[in-house]
Amino acid sequence: MDSRFVGIADLVETPSVAVVVDVMRACTVAAWAFAQGAERIVLAESLDEALALKARHPDWAALKDGPLAPGFDMVNSPGLLRSIDLAGRTVVQKTTAGTVGALAVKGASLVLCTGFVVAEATARLLRTHECDSVTFVVTGEDGHADEDLACAQYIARRATGAGTDASEFLGRAATSRAATELATGVRQGVHPDDVALCLELDRFPFAMVATSEGPQMVLRPCAAPPPTDAASI
Repeated sequence: MDSRFVGIADLVETPSVAVVVDVMRACTVAAWAFAQGAERIVLAESLDEALALKARHPDWAALKDGPLAPGFDMVNSPGLLRSIDLAGRTVVQKTTAGTVGALAVKGASLVLCTGFVVAEATARLLRTHECDSVTFVVTGEDGHADEDLACAQYIARRATGAGTDASEFLGRAATSRAATELATGVRQGVHPDDVALCLELDRFPFAMVATSEGPQMVLRPCAAPPPTDAASI
């Protein structure tokens, strides 16, 4: 499998298969939303669009980066989200990097959104599709976020069925700029457990697939295929 690792701004053409990586925190938050019962996540292009969707659908739950703001129900924090019951609900998500990265590859034939918490499920899905070429979109820091790059590189190796020690990749993420900012309170809308929750390898057994549904891009959980012998190393 040929793997490319690019930032959002480096996407000069729409790839066939795209894996959007935002470890800290959009994709981790999305996985937690599904674990808390959310049926789907609508990826909004702007805060105004998120608020408009919420206004048209009062039963939907809207979340954003930073502190809680009028019109929004939640913030982009796995530590805060894990106590919220989202059973059967639609979530509208707008973040600085993760949702932007997913919308940037909207035309791809397969779009996966991922972080460490769903890494193995993502790798298995890529193996099932037998992808010749995969573009990993490193969303943070203009494509230089080490937590996202580390996660992307780890998944790329696992997607080939190679036995891979995750500790090196998790270690890079744990010492990344984003982890430091979350741990020291530089960012707002943060729970003390956020970094640890973002680094829980394979916490959830599903991958996350984004598809166009009408004018919107919608993220849904997808059960991971069973492991093959080669991939269980």
